[in-house]
Order: sequence, then C-alpha cells, then structure tokens
Amino acid sequence: MKSKKLSRYAILAAVLFFLGTLFPYAYAAADNSLKQLRTFVDVLEFVKENYVENTDTDQLITGAIKGVVNELDDFSQYLDPTDYKNLKNDTRGDFGGVGMRLQMVDGFVTVMSPMPGTPAFKAGMMPGDRVLFVDDKDISGMPLEDAVELMRGSAGSKVKITVSRKDEKGEYTVTKDFNLKREKIVPEVVYYRMLPDQVGYLYLVDFSGHSTEAVKKALADLQRQGMKSLVLDLRFNPGGLLTGAVDIAKLFLQPDEMLVYTKGRKPEYYQEFKTSSKPDYPDLPIALLVNQGSASASEIVSGALQDNGRAFVVGQRTFGKASVQQVLPLSGGAGLRLTIAKYYTPSGRLIQRDYRDKTKADEGGILPDVELIVPAADEAKVFMQYNDIVYTPGKATPHVEFTAKDPVLDKAVEILTGKISLEDAKAQSKKEAEKRKAEKEKSATKPASDKKEAAASSDQSEASPKAEK
Repeated sequence: MKSKKLSRYAILAAVLFFLGTLFPYAYAAADNSLKQLRTFVDVLEFVKENYVENTDTDQLITGAIKGVVNELDDFSQYLDPTDYKNLKNDTRGDFGGVGMRLQMVDGFVTVMSPMPGTPAFKAGMMPGDRVLFVDDKDISGMPLEDAVELMRGSAGSKVKITVSRKDEKGEYTVTKDFNLKREKIVPEVVYYRMLPDQVGYLYLVDFSGHSTEAVKKALADLQRQGMKSLVLDLRFNPGGLLTGAVDIAKLFLQPDEMLVYTKGRKPEYYQEFKTSSKPDYPDLPIALLVNQGSASASEIVSGALQDNGRAFVVGQRTFGKASVQQVLPLSGGAGLRLTIAKYYTPSGRLIQRDYRDKTKADEGGILPDVELIVPAADEAKVFMQYNDIVYTPGKATPHVEFTAKDPVLDKAVEILTGKISLEDAKAQSKKEAEKRKAEKEKSATKPASDKKEAAASSDQSEASPKAEK
C-alpha cells in the first residue's frame, strides 16, 4: 500500500512538473483545475496498474502533454528531444525532397503549393491535395513535422505518396499513387514578364531568404521596359519569412505606414511593423492577385497594401494563416512550439482563421476587393503553366505561350488599364457574392422531405445499374 501511494505521488509530481513547465500560469488556476488533475492522475495510475500490457509512465505523460498542446490549435506542438533537435537543424538546406509546401488543414497534411519545376509539380500534385500515406505508411494523426521528415531523404532516392483530391462535388477521393524521385530543392522564387498596355506582371513563388532581392531585380527590369502598372501575383504563395514580407511591402508604401501588428494575451507580445524609408515605387498602380493557397507572408503583404490604399486585391479569400509561434526549450532536450500572438492588418482585421469552427469559414484571411470564384480545375490549369516557364539554373529561359484562361488576371488588367472602373468591379463582385449567399441559404433551408426525395432518387439511380449487373 505504501509503494502504491508513493507511485501515486510520483505521478502527481510528474504531472504538475510538466504542466508547470508548459504553462507557468497553470499554478494560479490550481484551485479550479485540481479536480481535473486528480482525475487525470487516477486514470494514469489505473492504466499503469491494470492495462493488459506493461506501460511506460514517461511515454504516457508525454502523450498527455502532446494532447494538451494539440488541443490548442493546429500550429502549437510539443516536440520530443528528437523533433526538437531536427527543428533546430532544419535550416541546414542540404536535404533532398519532392518540392511541396505543406500545412495541417482540418487534421490532414495538405499541399499548399507544389513548387514549380520540382518532382511534385512535374508529377501533377496540386494545391489542396491531402497526403494520406507516405511509402504506404498511414500518416493520419501524425504531426506535420513527422510527415515532412518521412518525405525527405537523400537526393536520388524514391518515395511513394498517396493523396486524396476534392472532386467536382466537393468530396475527397483517393487518386493514383505518386512515385517521386527526391531532388535537392533550390527553386527560383520569381517569374515576370511584360503584358500588353505596359502592365508589368510578377509572380512570386514564396518569401524565402532572397525573395526581396529577386523582386527588386524583376521590378527594375520591368521599369526599364516601360512598366506603367503592376500585377503582383501571390496566388498559391504559402508565405515564408516575415522579413521578406515586410521588405517587399516597403517597396510601395510611404514612411511610417503600418504594415502589420501582432497581439497576444501578454502586453509584451504586441509588436508593430512600420515602414522606415522612402519607397522605390510610391505611385505605381498595383493589382494584387490572391487565392485560397495564399497564406502567411502573402496575407501580410496583401493586407498591408490593401489597408493603406496602395493596391486593390483580386481573387478569392486567402488561406488565413498568420500566427506567431515561439519555440521554448524544455528539460530533457524537449521543446515547445506555442502560439503566443496573431497577426492583424493595419486596420485591425485578424488574418488568422479558426479552422476548427466551421461556422467561421467566412472569417479570417484577406477578402479581395474584387472577389472572383474560379473552379479548381481552371485554376489548376493556370498554375500548371508555371512548370514550363519558371527558370531552371543551368538552362536557358524558355519561351512559353500562355494558353490557359485566367479570369482573375484578366480582371486585374481590365481595371489597371481603365477598361472597367474599380468601383464598378467592386459593385459587380458584391452582387455576385450576394447571389452566392442567397443560393447557399436557400439550399440550407430546403425542406427535409425534398432532401429525402432527392437522396432516394439518387440511391435508386445508383442502385439500378448494379441490379442490371
């Protein structure tokens, strides 16, 4: 009996220690949480004493800690010693990969954007694909970093990736397996060209360490060619470095203008980012293109230029990923990545979207001034063109004819060249949005009997061919 009590106290001490390490303020709420902690200790002790197989107390506590952190949001994470070590070494840049920007969405490892010219892009993987298996290993419930590590490997090695893709009905179905050969990923981040009517076009792949330099060179070249206005395309751009976003936004904004600010529970997490020097292009008319694949740094730039009146935004509501994570070392070599603040646009709009609350699907992200809903298949055709046009080091810059219809780009150019006014485009966009909303509400309030009849009709039509077989 004595040893059992000692075991119980040891477990309680361990739990309090770990919770105290993760959340120093937990002790302040000890009175309210004591009952729940006691229940947790009871469960842990009962499992340890009665589970059909032997258990490891440290592993059980680690699992509990992961559960606590995972309950917070999709970006906070408890890092065991191995994961924490890998995170610290993640800047090494000498790994082989398949070339995908990934994010955890609705509990699935989701492709934000395959990088043009990479194995994933060439194989036909698309933004929005959900990765289900890596080399036949089920990654459901696996932390994002662990899934990414499975896809990495030495250049030249192969990996099989199984994904599901949304069909025309909005349902996910498993596609063919993608058998990819890993490469060292060193993608170009900028592609630009001159459009008719002296409209410069610049496509930015992501915000990496040399994005600002590449953008500056591209803009300078376009200016030499007589650029009078600019289309800055951030579609499928998953973000990257905050410094890159700030530096690129500074190219267009006047001194002392707000770019973005962060706010958390603690006052010290409030931080403002403002311009500090004269812009290189203070008066250049700008259209900014975004879609559901635009995230993080892309949203910061979009929000800054939109709120300061320096650009109008065309496309679809952005992804809504703009939170600040702090990585803290813990005892035993472990670490904690914890969301401590969120990003807000200059006018105070919260960029971060609440993915877990489906009723807030129309909140967060950057809502374009001119919203255009483009079918996923058509958007994919536009995106896939970049596989042929993005410059590859060591190869000549290719000449490519753009054949895919791009209504978002076309609309932006129409506004920039005065073929349609921004006010008229906004009014048309608002009218179409109201129409979509009305159709959605009508569908949601459809009588249950009508829905049952439709479902029965669908079942019969599906069952008949089977009966004939």
